[in-house]
Amino acid sequence: MDIKKLFEVIESKRDEYLNFLKEITEIESPTSYKEGIDAVGAYFIEKAGKRGWKTEVFEQKTAGNVVVITMNPQSKEKPFCLSGHIDTVHPVGSFGDPCVKLDGNKMTGPGVCDCKGGCVNAFWAMDALFEMGYDKRPVMLLLQTDEETSSRESNKETIGYITERAKNAVAFFNMEPNLSDKGVILERKGIAKFEFTVSGVPEHASKCYCGASAIAEAANKILQLEKYKDEDGITCSCGTIKGGTVPNTVPEKCVFTLDTRFKTQEQYEEICSFIHKVAEENSVLNTSCTVREIGLRPCMPKSEKNYDLLNKTNAILKSAGLEEVKAIFIFGGSDAAYITLAGIPVIDSIGVIGDNVHSKDEYILLDKFSLSTKRTAAVISAI
Repeated sequence: MDIKKLFEVIESKRDEYLNFLKEITEIESPTSYKEGIDAVGAYFIEKAGKRGWKTEVFEQKTAGNVVVITMNPQSKEKPFCLSGHIDTVHPVGSFGDPCVKLDGNKMTGPGVCDCKGGCVNAFWAMDALFEMGYDKRPVMLLLQTDEETSSRESNKETIGYITERAKNAVAFFNMEPNLSDKGVILERKGIAKFEFTVSGVPEHASKCYCGASAIAEAANKILQLEKYKDEDGITCSCGTIKGGTVPNTVPEKCVFTLDTRFKTQEQYEEICSFIHKVAEENSVLNTSCTVREIGLRPCMPKSEKNYDLLNKTNAILKSAGLEEVKAIFIFGGSDAAYITLAGIPVIDSIGVIGDNVHSKDEYILLDKFSLSTKRTAAVISAI
């Protein structure tokens, strides 16, 4: 394919896709707001329909509906998969009115970088390839809808469906943001969240020696758990705690949550074992504790397939006159972990370039808006 012409087509569509991104970002879509997420999905479906692409919807009762858009569905070759999530984190109205703003070289708004920008980059790349007559293999865009809560709303159905649809893919680009253009991600820590419920014996504070403080026992457990602080291994952070009723009563209940991060499956098993040991052993007489896992996202371990894909990608980028990308490791979780564990070659965070995700200052850089689209289209055309 004529790469110079492909890039010219991409640039000719820049204003169209900047408006595309602005319009879907204006449709606020926090994970719990199914109506907003489905409205964003419908926007993509409408745009795909005008191009004659195949669209499918995996319906959900509480989460947003997963949308699958396929260009060249008639091809018998293995598909190239692109994926991103269209759910965001902030409640509707958090960014004010208007929620999308242009400020010099930046566009800000809810999810503009994480991850609506990457979803637009993916669609834009498909559109440019379509105009260039690309028909070698199917190109599939899978729009995830409850990624920000580790697929809790769908009870993992959404990511399970996406992984199943991508099982024969020749390659998978997860269009999470490329933060400040520092590099793509090939390894990530996993995340497990736990809820501890400590029970004690209530008593008037004047007779506290007759009671058993659930808060005191919770404090003992938290101090044990917080000792895990290995930047390259296991970390533990107790983020919320709630206990007691009034100041002059020994608290009967205390509930706290724990966020753990781990680099390997062995580390996950290690911290789970320690957590249950801490829950079972009580230092305050007459207290007890139960613990349950309330969230799990697996780690994204080092994978030969992923590094092979990176090498192929960089060879293609170099031949197209683009800078190569380097691999980095970060501590946050991603759906790319599930894709890696399924044995599908994946590059994570090759989406739009920006930063400050999950804050009200989340932004993309306008002068680099087309870069991810060029990277993605170039690799699809050549792989």
